[in-house]
Amino acid sequence: MAIKEYKTISRIAGPLIFVEKTEEIGYGELVSIKMPDGTTKNGQVLDTSKDIVVVQVFEGTRGVDRQNTWVKFLGDTIKLSVSKDMLGRILSGAGKPIDNGPEIVPDQRLDITGMAINPFARQSPSDFIQTGISTIDTCNTLVRGQKLPVFSGSGLPHNEIALQIARQAKVPGKAKDFAVIFAAMGITNEEAQYFIKDFEKTGALERAVVFLNLADDPAVERLITPRMALTAAEYLAFEQGMHVLVILTDMTNYCEALREIGAAREEIPGRRGYPGYMYTDLASLYERAGMIKGKSGSITQLPILTMMGDDITHPIPDLTGYITEGQIVLSRELHRKAIYPPINVLPSLSRLMNAGIGPKKTREDHKSVSDQLYANYADGLDLRGLVAIVGEEALSEKDRKLLKFADLFEDRFVRQKKTENRTIEKSLEIGWDLLKTMPKSSLLRIKSEFRDKYYGEETEESGEKKGTDHRAAPMGKPDTELEDKKKK
Repeated sequence: MAIKEYKTISRIAGPLIFVEKTEEIGYGELVSIKMPDGTTKNGQVLDTSKDIVVVQVFEGTRGVDRQNTWVKFLGDTIKLSVSKDMLGRILSGAGKPIDNGPEIVPDQRLDITGMAINPFARQSPSDFIQTGISTIDTCNTLVRGQKLPVFSGSGLPHNEIALQIARQAKVPGKAKDFAVIFAAMGITNEEAQYFIKDFEKTGALERAVVFLNLADDPAVERLITPRMALTAAEYLAFEQGMHVLVILTDMTNYCEALREIGAAREEIPGRRGYPGYMYTDLASLYERAGMIKGKSGSITQLPILTMMGDDITHPIPDLTGYITEGQIVLSRELHRKAIYPPINVLPSLSRLMNAGIGPKKTREDHKSVSDQLYANYADGLDLRGLVAIVGEEALSEKDRKLLKFADLFEDRFVRQKKTENRTIEKSLEIGWDLLKTMPKSSLLRIKSEFRDKYYGEETEESGEKKGTDHRAAPMGKPDTELEDKKKK
């Protein structure tokens, strides 16, 4: 059937044009728009009905004339040319090479909307991914096939953390089959250059595919960038058998573009002006992570979003938290202390952590150490608030140790260099060094065999001496006073 051209544009609103009196048009269909000056623009069908078709124009609607512009519906959807040669390439948000390299010769051309994974065919995630960052690997473990977002705030170093994870992340024992898809949305040109230089300087680009959508690119392109990235990830994972980590930054910019398009379509807004279908839209992206039974590859997602006003109840982090399996939360207070990475382990969570750690995957004491570090740090932070009221002199000896533990935890465990790639064994060793500053008997969340194996001899710093019975000792009383009472 011959492709027809239409000259029936009834309205132009932002990046959208409204076309009347067309034949039946499919949702998501590609559109070619011939401008009055002879140039062409590309678009996609956003909505279709009996009377009108809404087209979003990727390059913007500047220069579109209702009377002299032709619209041609191509009968096809947006597809991405995929090949294993994509590794090491830098592409635009629309999937076009921008690294002065040749066009990608495709093995396949895949629809960017992808296909939902059948829940029956899904395989439960259970393999550990090492990021080299102690607060993630030890306390909020990332598991292969998981979707674990990073909740950041304006001015916090989420870009640096994203790059560090992109450089360092690996599945232990399977480094050759590991790849990173890095998709940046709505970033400035300065940030884009920073990302490119870091990838090239560190050599991480060799195993990565980078998609860059700039702030001055059309907002509509921002909506297809993550879909381009996930399509490339699905090809590498399920066709090439690779383990793929997809980093999406910044999902807040994506949602802002979604709100802009919704306003142009004059939709009834939901919370804070965002479309009512934003939950469904985000789920269509996040749920493309996972593993499939019978396939050796996997897709793990690490979306990064900026919380407006550090508000974790904002619709974007709120809906993201419902869909994903936990969150990594960055702390402005830690950032003010010049602690990098400023990851606050207390509100952070990895719901699949228990499936990815243990004797056969990381180390036998991993879960116990994580729980004890978390408990001690939480108690130490509570005591900071108490000290502000009653002063440190009013605390017991144990409380003073917990207070000191919180400081040591931030300074030695949380803090690490941007180039420091810690193994899980190194992170657990640092954790044990911190736990040894507490009495051995106070480590109630750690099994006795692990305490005996990893704690070692009691030290003066911990407040105990080997062979001394503390069970009857009043809190904060020295051992000599207890001995005097026994003699009497």
